[in-house]
Amino acid sequence: MTRSPAKTATCNELLDTFYANLRPVHVEKLVFSGVGGRDVYNITAPFLHDGEEVILGRVEERDSEFSQVFFFTSGEDGVWVPREHTHTYNLQDPCVTRIKGELIVGGVEVITAGDNPQRIVSWVTQFYRGYRIDSMRHFSSGPGTMKDIRLIELQDGRIGVLTRPQGDRGGRGQIGFTIIDSLDELNEQTFLEAEILQNQFVREEWGGANEAHLLSNGHVGVLGHIACFDRLGKKHYYSMVFSLNPDTFETTPVKIIAARSDFPIGPGKRPELQDVIFSGGLVRGKLGRAVLSVGVSDAEAYRIEIPDPFAEYEV
Repeated sequence: MTRSPAKTATCNELLDTFYANLRPVHVEKLVFSGVGGRDVYNITAPFLHDGEEVILGRVEERDSEFSQVFFFTSGEDGVWVPREHTHTYNLQDPCVTRIKGELIVGGVEVITAGDNPQRIVSWVTQFYRGYRIDSMRHFSSGPGTMKDIRLIELQDGRIGVLTRPQGDRGGRGQIGFTIIDSLDELNEQTFLEAEILQNQFVREEWGGANEAHLLSNGHVGVLGHIACFDRLGKKHYYSMVFSLNPDTFETTPVKIIAARSDFPIGPGKRPELQDVIFSGGLVRGKLGRAVLSVGVSDAEAYRIEIPDPFAEYEV
C-alpha cells in the first residue's frame, strides 16, 4: 500500500512555509535567437551530447497553442540558437532523460478537430529514443489527455514511470507511479494502471511530475508542479519536489521550491497565466546548490540557482 503524509497541505499552506524560509538565489533569463521572434519557454535542463551543452524548448507564437520543440545550443555570446541540421518536433512541453545510456525525449502532441484544424480537442504524450539526437525514433504514446509522463532508470536497472491521471481516477490531476522491466513495456496499459500516490493534493488542486532524479539512497527525487485556482479563477503554478521510495511507494510531503515571485515582472501568454511557472528540469551541483530551469508565464525561460531541494532526502 502507498504510505504518505496523514495531512495533505494546500498550495497556500505550502506557500506560507516557502515564504517563511528565505534562501539565497541567483536568477538568469535565457535569450534565444533564430526562431522568428517566437516565444521560447518550458525548457528542459541542459544536458551534454557529444560534448555539447543542449536544451530543448517550446517555441510558439504568443497567440497560439501550436508549438514546436527545438534543440538549442549556446553560442559564444550566451544566446541560445537552434542546433544546426536538427529535426524539430510538433510538440509542447519537452522532457528528456537517459535510460541505459539511450536518450529519451518526450513531448505533448495536440490533437485537433477533424472539421477545424485550429480547434484543439485532445493531446497525447509522445516518446522518442535513440543514442544520438539525429537518429531518434518514435517508440511509445501515452493515453489521450495525459500529460506529465516521466521516466527514470532505477538503481536496480528497472524503469520507473510517473503518470498524471485525471477524471474519475485523478480529478484535476494526480501523480501515478509504476515500475517496468524494459522500455518495450511502455504502453497505454502501463500508463493507465499506474498506482496513484495518495494524499499529495487536496481535491480542489492538482499537480504533476516534470522530471525525476535518482538519489544516492535509491529513492526517486521528483521535480514537479502544484497548482490551484484563486477565487477569481486565475491559475497559480509553483515548482515543487518530493521523494518517492520505489520499493514501498512511500512519499515525503510536497515542498514548494520556486514561485513566480522569484522572477522579474515580464510578459505572459494570457492574463490568467501570469502566476505560472513550469518546472523544466534541475541540475544538482556542488556545495549544496542546484540550478532549476523554468518556463515563466508561458512566455519566457529562466534559470534560478537555489539550495539543492533533494539534499535532505539523502541524509
